[in-house]
Amino acid sequence: MIDFEWPWMLLSMPLPFIMRWLLPPVQPAEQAALKIPFLSDFADESLHGPMQPAKWHLLWAVIAWVLLVIASARPQWLGEPIEQGVSGRDLMLAVDVSGSMLADDFIVNKNRLDRLTATKWVVGEFINRRVGDRVGLILFGTRAFLQTPLTFDRNTVKTLLDESFIGITEDDPNTSIGDAIGLAVKKLSNEQADSRVLILLTDGVDTSSQVPPLKAAELAAASQLKIYTVGIGSNHPYYRSQFPMDEKLLADIAEITGGQYFRARNTEELDTIYKVLDQLEPVEKDKQYFRPRTELFYWPLAMALFLAAGLLGLRLR
Repeated sequence: MIDFEWPWMLLSMPLPFIMRWLLPPVQPAEQAALKIPFLSDFADESLHGPMQPAKWHLLWAVIAWVLLVIASARPQWLGEPIEQGVSGRDLMLAVDVSGSMLADDFIVNKNRLDRLTATKWVVGEFINRRVGDRVGLILFGTRAFLQTPLTFDRNTVKTLLDESFIGITEDDPNTSIGDAIGLAVKKLSNEQADSRVLILLTDGVDTSSQVPPLKAAELAAASQLKIYTVGIGSNHPYYRSQFPMDEKLLADIAEITGGQYFRARNTEELDTIYKVLDQLEPVEKDKQYFRPRTELFYWPLAMALFLAAGLLGLRLR
């Protein structure tokens, strides 16, 4: 099916005829006449053929104008409607980028990685599986900020997560869990109530939030935002002493909002957590359809330019 993006451009089709009707004709210049007594002797094809403007020149010009107007209306070929899978979940990811995420206590493919790199690796796979969901990203350290609003563009979310680093939210020795929750509540407040989910990943203790985490959790529960908290880090005595984690706080946040607390000591457990989150019950929404569009304007435009170039060449001759 052919459709025009700017159909109102077709209204300019009679413009040359209107201008010819409104504007006065151009008066021919007066030139000296050469009188030939025996004009019939010179009446050959050279005078009545190529020397005179041919009628088909005008036809070419009309066709070129029509094609140019059609091209300006931007014709497109519309493909068959394709149903878009929409599950209805609005998932906001809040990822800790504080300094403690540099602890290298994760093993991925027999390689030791820091917590943030391992989180990117597993969360990236999780984002790839979110077909039909809208996904957003919050990064928090000393302060929290929205990196990506809710979007179906999962590739952009994954790219911005991969580009995050320790210190992206200024100097990040601290962790603001409460502020991250408060920001998620604010950004999800206008979304469908029973589809709001926040997945919060952290390895530390709240140290710098302006809003206390439990108070932020109560605000989340009041706005029907369900929070799943994930504590990241191994149980090795060295790491537990150097980077303590407030697991009770994370469990309380999840309980207040009707979510669940998970402990991720390695990438296998973290991946298992996301498989559990994959089973979250979706909310039914109206089906959405997408019709692929193929631009066609360059065909009539090319033909119009070809005819115009041909006419110009004949005029120059």
